Amino acid sequence: MNPAGYDRIQNQVIPGYGSLARLAVALLAASPLASVPGSSVLVAGCGTGTELLEAIAQRPDWQLAAIDPSAAMLAEARQKLGETPQISWHQSTVEALVQQGEQGGRYAGAIAVLVLQSLPDDGRKLAFLTSLARGLRPGAQLVLVDLMQSALPSLEAQIDAAWQGFQRASGLDPAAGSGLDTLSEGLHPIGLARLTSLVNAAGFGDPARVFQALGFEGFLLQRRD
Repeated sequence: MNPAGYDRIQNQVIPGYGSLARLAVALLAASPLASVPGSSVLVAGCGTGTELLEAIAQRPDWQLAAIDPSAAMLAEARQKLGETPQISWHQSTVEALVQQGEQGGRYAGAIAVLVLQSLPDDGRKLAFLTSLARGLRPGAQLVLVDLMQSALPSLEAQIDAAWQGFQRASGLDPAAGSGLDTLSEGLHPIGLARLTSLVNAAGFGDPARVFQALGFEGFLLQRRD
């Protein structure tokens, strides 16, 4: 997707997208470790910089590590943020960064919005979550938001119809291939039971749901000591 149009399309497709960054930062800012002034915080899959902008607004004292494998997304984010000394930029993956050894156990918190959903559940989801856990200090928290598999099969048809209606009301024509179906290509959502198994194996406690809008759910995870 063209980075310049990413946020506009996401707003038209994902209910509550406009508040996700604000919520994610507010949740992490209230956590025991990241509430300390000057904390180092990791933004995994920073995309066009929405979470970074919100972090600078709410917590200008944070030292932010912005990671994304896409040079185009990072360029868009850097243009949006300008010269911001609190941010260190990394065109990389979390796995590669933590493997360098310099980032292990450094961060007081992390945010990963709409990242895990893009990874197949063939070991890559677990590797991503494990690397995040290794990059965090014991007791640090992660805000994770993704498209999830439905836990209510009997309501799937109604939820799908509601999603189509939401897109139309947002100015998209779902039938034209510009909405959810297009964005869902290449995504790999999982259910809550599988997510719980993966985050436990990675070194986190059980996920606590803090956000839900149709199929999108947000969770607060804490790295075990």
